[in-house]
Amino acid sequence: MADKVRKNEGEWRAQLSPDEYRIARQKGTERAFTGKYHDHHDDGVYRCVCCDEPLFGSDTKFESGSGWPSFFQPIDAASVATETDTTHGMRRVEVVCSRCDAHLGHVFEDGPRPSGLRYCINSASLHFEKKAK
Repeated sequence: MADKVRKNEGEWRAQLSPDEYRIARQKGTERAFTGKYHDHHDDGVYRCVCCDEPLFGSDTKFESGSGWPSFFQPIDAASVATETDTTHGMRRVEVVCSRCDAHLGHVFEDGPRPSGLRYCINSASLHFEKKAK
């Protein structure tokens, strides 16, 4: 992982679209089945929309039926961090980018093997780099 990325709120707002800012910087979410990557099947790498950190490979993406892109593991465990999220009357595990602290989504223990995890990630927190042919 590269050095920590730190920007002020004005810099993040200038870089990101309003939806990207609301989700990645203000811990928002997108409605199920509306994100551009929930039904996306190209080969490549999903990167953090804020700092370009490689987060998830297409080879770990699976159809969870949740309406959000789901992955069973990150490219590198050090590229994501988790935090306890008790908002909305629930106790969940939030997933953030380790490099810039962007909110990515949540992780649940109902995923497929080998990890048994489901990283349920907002499309607006990602951008996709298609694998070169």
